[in-house]
Amino acid sequence: MAGQKKLNLNQILEGDSIGIMKSLPSASIDLIFADPPYNLQLAGDLLRPNNSKVEAVNNEWDQFESFAAYDKFTRSWLTEARRVLKETGSLWVIGSYHNIFRVGTALQDMGFWILNDVIWRKTNPMPNFRGKRFTNAHETLIWCSKGQGAKYKFNYDAMKALNDDLQMRSDWLLSICNGNERIKNEKDGKKAHPTQKPESLLHRVILASTDPGDIILDPFFGSGTTGAMAKKLGRNFIGIEREKEYISIAKKRLEEISGPSDIGLVTTPIKKNEPRIPFGWLVERGLLEPGTVLSDTRQRHTAKVRADGSIISSDHRGSIHRVGALVQDAPACNGWTFWHLNIKGQMTPIDTLRQKLRAELH
Repeated sequence: MAGQKKLNLNQILEGDSIGIMKSLPSASIDLIFADPPYNLQLAGDLLRPNNSKVEAVNNEWDQFESFAAYDKFTRSWLTEARRVLKETGSLWVIGSYHNIFRVGTALQDMGFWILNDVIWRKTNPMPNFRGKRFTNAHETLIWCSKGQGAKYKFNYDAMKALNDDLQMRSDWLLSICNGNERIKNEKDGKKAHPTQKPESLLHRVILASTDPGDIILDPFFGSGTTGAMAKKLGRNFIGIEREKEYISIAKKRLEEISGPSDIGLVTTPIKKNEPRIPFGWLVERGLLEPGTVLSDTRQRHTAKVRADGSIISSDHRGSIHRVGALVQDAPACNGWTFWHLNIKGQMTPIDTLRQKLRAELH
């Protein structure tokens, strides 16, 4: 794409996010992950019960004089985000109760189409030391496409695999950034960035909605978590950051990261795009012999393999799917996962043989 030649890929661009986004070509970005200022509206110091001071977000970049000023800022950067996104691109925004509802209103007013709101439930949130409210134990991410009916990328199979072969839900239980992952200032050992996001969060976002080689824009780059995970997962990134201190931290962090050694390891094949393997191919290639007995995992139902790739039970004959449905008195059945082989005392789904054959054919 011609526009991509103008982009400074895998770089941190120093300056105001809105101004720099205006210099980017239209329809050039596959994914935007935005962690904008939250406008936390903190008043005074926050103290623990022992009177020690809590390190809170009290930076100048998070302060706005009014809700109206914050809304104007939000709509300004979202206008540019919408322009630079490809028609098939998508946008993730993360925030807290202080700002996410205002951002959500702006998104809908501007024509974005909300696909999900995702709750990041923190395993180790900061307690509410004053005991006057519930502990703030989550943040909200809004995922949206450019408009109703717009095409967008969603790696469903990758998310399912990441979740032990169960469909990924919209509530994500992840720890906050801590331990060795938390970047500290060398001088005083304090947090280098007050709102550093955990790599696990960006791993999930990037894996879900991009492919290797895609371009990810983070207009509020901070300590560089988006760039770090983009690099690890074989994606390209553009970071925008105005604070020199954070740019220095992010650059050092990124220099220590190498990309994937094998791009195939960060790519999840889409099952519906994989070549079709008929059950009969397993028979004609000798992976299953005629007469082999198949059963369900509990061995309540059995069937024998026939030379023509059909199977036969005591009452039914047909495909692995049809016979699987009939023996269960069910409307349908995925025979690949229903029927199993007893291999050395281990019940193994016949889908294992299909995957073996598929790999050989590739």
